[in-house]
Amino acid sequence: MTNDIPSIAHSDVIFIIGSDTSAAHPIIASHIKQAVTKGARLIVADPKRIDMADHAELYVRHRPGTDVMLLNAIMHVIDKNGWHDSQYINDRTEGYDEFVKEIRKDAYSPRNAALVTGVAEFDIERLAELIGTSKVTSVYYSMGITQHTTGHDNVRSIANLQMLCGNVGVEGGGINPLRGQSNVQGSCDMGALPTDYPGYQKVTNPEVQAKFAKAWNSDTLPKERGKTLTEIIDGACDGDIKALYVMGENPVLSDPDQAHAVHGLKSLDFLVVQDIFLTETAELADVVLPSYSFAEKAGHFTNTERRVQRLVPAVQAPGEAKEDWRIIQSIANAMGGDWQYQTVQEITEEIADVTPQYSGIRWQSIGKNGLQWPCNDVKPFGTRIMHKDQFIRGKGAMAPIPFEYAAELPDDEFPMILTTGRLLEQFHTGTMTRKTKGLDNLAGPRIMISVEDAETIGVTNGQDVKLVSRRGEISAPAFVTKRMQQGVVFVPFHFAESAANKLTNTATDPHAKIPEFKVSAVRLEKVTQAVL
Repeated sequence: MTNDIPSIAHSDVIFIIGSDTSAAHPIIASHIKQAVTKGARLIVADPKRIDMADHAELYVRHRPGTDVMLLNAIMHVIDKNGWHDSQYINDRTEGYDEFVKEIRKDAYSPRNAALVTGVAEFDIERLAELIGTSKVTSVYYSMGITQHTTGHDNVRSIANLQMLCGNVGVEGGGINPLRGQSNVQGSCDMGALPTDYPGYQKVTNPEVQAKFAKAWNSDTLPKERGKTLTEIIDGACDGDIKALYVMGENPVLSDPDQAHAVHGLKSLDFLVVQDIFLTETAELADVVLPSYSFAEKAGHFTNTERRVQRLVPAVQAPGEAKEDWRIIQSIANAMGGDWQYQTVQEITEEIADVTPQYSGIRWQSIGKNGLQWPCNDVKPFGTRIMHKDQFIRGKGAMAPIPFEYAAELPDDEFPMILTTGRLLEQFHTGTMTRKTKGLDNLAGPRIMISVEDAETIGVTNGQDVKLVSRRGEISAPAFVTKRMQQGVVFVPFHFAESAANKLTNTATDPHAKIPEFKVSAVRLEKVTQAVL
């Protein structure tokens, strides 16, 4: 996020796209609702009529996988009407001339975009007017934008839109991705990416290699990019990956094409899982290492607004569970390492020494409210809003982003589109929430379909239906609702007994390598009850 959560209160227009905010990020959703009650204007674009649409001045329901077409059409109208911020573009961006050639194409006219997206011409023009004529617009998105084969393009298009209107680096504006779990941001910051050391310092950069070789007293550190999760599973299936260490992750439920993921895990010579419960993935492991939960450990999480927050243990861990860092250090030393960390404070000091964004964040300086990175000598109290005076790279890079279709489109055999996501009552693969009886009773497996599709196959609410893709099939009760558009099916991915990822496609974004969870071709069938 370029901005912080309090910045929401200063937005003139708030644009939510690809985020079921009240279900997946309810605290931020409440801030947005409060801003709306005080005069902010809310726009929502989502294939499903999410709860936030009920609070919006304008809601548009585009077809899954058509985000770039919709965003380019919005920019087409903004450019045509002269609503862009020329001074901001001239002073703070580069690449505008090539970018604007793309969005001026007739393919992105509201008339043509309406045919592809399913959004009416008038609504596209109204969207553009609200954003283009507002004092300041903020954009909030989540995995409805990123989990596509065009996820990288979707994000670049949002960046183009916000730079076109001068909305980056200002209070109430910004490009604001909402992180899906409590420390996703911190994990990325710490180098849990195949291309980076901590602080997004590239593993292929010789200067970075030398820096970490000295800091970690090792001359055997990797010098080439590693594999992403989807590439690791592919490698396991092919026999190239022989062993895997899984920590706090449940790929049996969270990876696309479950049969493919399970085949990869079972093909390994050795699988280690470090977790707090015996997950579906842990059940396949050769060794399971019991770790601390978030409520049992000390340290830091970095949240969605880049805020580094202190973790203070609330309860004592059970049995033989250990802190993650102690488990990792023990294994490293058993393999011949000489790691001598004694406390999390020591690790915090090392993080500050090797990670530029964290250089001003010390154990004793966090405070009860945390600090937002970048925090350093120039910004000793942290940074609420990034890119205020200039972009970190110098000038913001605008780029032409052509629209491309999803990897798998409906056809005669599989005429509908499956999209996946979360429910408010459950979290991710249900490792914790499904062990909470009250939450589990509130929300169980379901296949959400439109009223029209329910009538077509002759099912009523609560009746079992079967959903079939090229990769598998699941059955669950139909959840018939006017919030779904005809031809689109929504399945939450929390439930092992009706695992959405039995159906999803393994096709990935060529840049980010993220799977296309949001668009898969499926067929919906009525389940006939056997007569006894």
